[in-house]
Order: sequence, then structure tokens, then C-alpha cells
Amino acid sequence: MPPSNSTVILAAAGSAALLLAARRVYSGSNKTSSALTTTARTENLDPEDCIQADDVIAIFDELFTHMQMVLAQLSQQIQQIQMSGQMIPEKQLREILKAEFDRGLLAKQDAVYEKHDVDEDCLRGATFEMLENEEEYPKVKRAVERLQVLYENVTGVKVASCGPNKPIEALSKEKTMDSATVYFDALTGAMRAVAQKFEKEGLNMKDPAVAQKLQMEFAAVANDIGEAALKDRGVTLDSFKASIEKHQEDPEVGKLLEHLKMKQMQEMSAFGVQAM
Repeated sequence: MPPSNSTVILAAAGSAALLLAARRVYSGSNKTSSALTTTARTENLDPEDCIQADDVIAIFDELFTHMQMVLAQLSQQIQQIQMSGQMIPEKQLREILKAEFDRGLLAKQDAVYEKHDVDEDCLRGATFEMLENEEEYPKVKRAVERLQVLYENVTGVKVASCGPNKPIEALSKEKTMDSATVYFDALTGAMRAVAQKFEKEGLNMKDPAVAQKLQMEFAAVANDIGEAALKDRGVTLDSFKASIEKHQEDPEVGKLLEHLKMKQMQEMSAFGVQAM
């Protein structure tokens, strides 16, 4: 069952592999990926001239934060259109979101790469290398997947994983439904906590700037909170996503997902938070 227009962006904000728009390559960068050098060359490199995990994390975090801002602004425009009585078909909404997401990412990534003095090919190589050793670089994996999940949920387009190709076993229908309830409840709890914090600070939830700030703060913690809730049930985020994809056409699963989204929206509305 496809989500309604009013919940597409909300779901994206709550989720939030590699999403590098590999279209242009810089020259003259001072930093090199160890994944793109021979052993002999790497031995002659100063470690400070190689792309480090902190570089990758900082770049993806900055891109994620920027795309959250783009998304928040776009959601306000879409909401205004809907309030005027004009409904946007689901397919058209997805196309708009994808076009704006791609445009926003391309507009920002060049500046981010230049700021961190990295070459796009070298960054891609270093990121691949770290994702292949995800146990050693868990923060890199988290930063990359957060941007990927955001893109997938906004556009509906699946991004190929850049880490090692490990088989992902889907959950049973019953386990999927139980996990979905746990996941949505965790996200709703996270949103509630942020809303209560803003309420105590006397902020006006109807103020677009406040609403945008709330969504940004929520998005910064939502993915980790949702993943932790699933982990407590012995379920990985990848397995959960694969299971939703497998069972989403089942009427009972679709009905539950729609119910959970409506429940989430109602709770947000109780705090004066408008659905994005």
C-alpha cells in the first residue's frame, strides 16, 4: 500500500551505503585514498595526505544535514500546495522529490569536496574500502547509510550497497509486522521527546523555522534510535528493510503500516507538529 502524499517526506525524515553522484572528478587534490594507491606508493605517503575515516564521516554528515534542509523547505512548499486543495499524484510527487534531491545534492557536493580537499574518485575509493571493513569503521557505515536511507525513502529509488555483498534474510510476515510496530513506536517516541523539549523552551511549532529545526533535530537521532529498537529484538536494519520490501504488498502488512503512519501523525498533531 503506497504512502499518502502527506507521509512521504515524514517517513524520509525518520529514516534516515554510498550515495555519491559520480559525475565529475576533481584534479589537484592533496588527499589520496589508500584504496587507489599501490603498497609502495602508500608507504611514501604522509598519513595526513590520505583520506581518513573522520574525513568521510564529516563529508557525509554535512551532505546529510544540507539535504535535510532542502527537504524541509520543499516539504513546506508541497504542504502549501496541498492546503490550497491541489493534490499531487504519488508518482508525480516522487519525481519531484527525486529531481530536487539530485539537484540539491549536486549543488552542494562540489563545495563540500573542495572544503575537505578531496577528489571524488578518491573519496569513493576510500569509502568503499572502509565499508568493506565495517566492523573497523562503524561510524563511517552509519554516516553513509544515513544519507542512503534518506534518499531511498524520499525518492523510492533503491541505492546499490557499496559494502560487501552479504546475503540478507527476510523476516517472516509476523516478525516483520512486530518489527514495524517496534520501529515506528521508537521513531514516534523520538519525535515526542524532541517536541516536548521544544514545548518546554516555549517555541511555536507552527513557525516554519521552528518546524524545520525540529525535523532536523529529529532526523539526527531517528536512524540510530530506530536501529537500536530493532537490535533489541534481534533484528538488523538491513533485514527489516528487506522484509518490508518483501511483505509490503500483503494486505495485512500494508494495513498495519498505514495504521502506524496515521498513529504517528496523530501524535505529532497533538504536539502541534505539522506532518511534513
